[in-house]
Amino acid sequence: MGTIFAPHTLSPLFNIKASTSKFLVFPQPNSNSNFYSKPMISCLKKNQTLSLKPSWPACTSWLTHAHHGLAALAISLALSFSPLLHTGNALASEFDVLNEGPPKESYVVDDAGVLSRVTKSDLKRLLSDLETRKNFHINFITVRKLTSKADAFEYADQVLERWYPSVEEGNNKGIVVLVTSQKEGAVSGGPAFVQAVGENILDATVSENLPVLATDEKYNEAIYSTAKRLVAAIDGLADPGGPSFKDNKRESNYKSKEETEEKRGQFSLVVGGLLVIAFVVPMAQYYAYVSKK
Repeated sequence: MGTIFAPHTLSPLFNIKASTSKFLVFPQPNSNSNFYSKPMISCLKKNQTLSLKPSWPACTSWLTHAHHGLAALAISLALSFSPLLHTGNALASEFDVLNEGPPKESYVVDDAGVLSRVTKSDLKRLLSDLETRKNFHINFITVRKLTSKADAFEYADQVLERWYPSVEEGNNKGIVVLVTSQKEGAVSGGPAFVQAVGENILDATVSENLPVLATDEKYNEAIYSTAKRLVAAIDGLADPGGPSFKDNKRESNYKSKEETEEKRGQFSLVVGGLLVIAFVVPMAQYYAYVSKK
């Protein structure tokens, strides 16, 4: 009489399907024989084959690739014409100038990097002689762009107040600022400095020397000619004068506000249309595909 055994599962990894079953039939051994009298019979039920159908359609048509291309183009245009985000590290040189304080071994803070060694050496010789004779100290600062203040005049006043907090410290001090990207400059100083130079020379330097020569990118000449003009005024000498703005006037190559607004509206329409094509059309196509099923 045969005994039926149900085999134990060796591992769950090899017994995934619940429909699979195995039965092994073993005959009882005969006492008169050294081996089994009947062969071992194995009955195996074949595994059922499961058919898997993909749940998503294959995106291989040329229309799908065209949609992806339009989406990439729309995103690229949107990033190109969107305003740039200002980061904390960008354009932070003006704050570095404020925090570092006045230079100890020179009279120049060339943060914009536009002055030559010869100009710095000439300024040091000219301004050190002035400080020795008249006890007036003038610092020259160049920066590339201002982000914290509206113009160079506000920034010059801020530097003076930060470097020389009290009236006694800043009484005989002068600050000259040149902003290279905006092509403008400013002069600020304590009461004694302003009285010694005079309002006429102060106005002349910020309207002639600094902006005119900076427009031609003659930054070395703009700084040194301003220094000579201020020193001559303190010494009571004749004014050496400055360049004429009319002879050096250039036509502006910047677009007007109306032109900028018009271009911005055109770009907005183009980018908006591409975004609609890139995102709405594929969604409509997929909805139509699902509704057919």
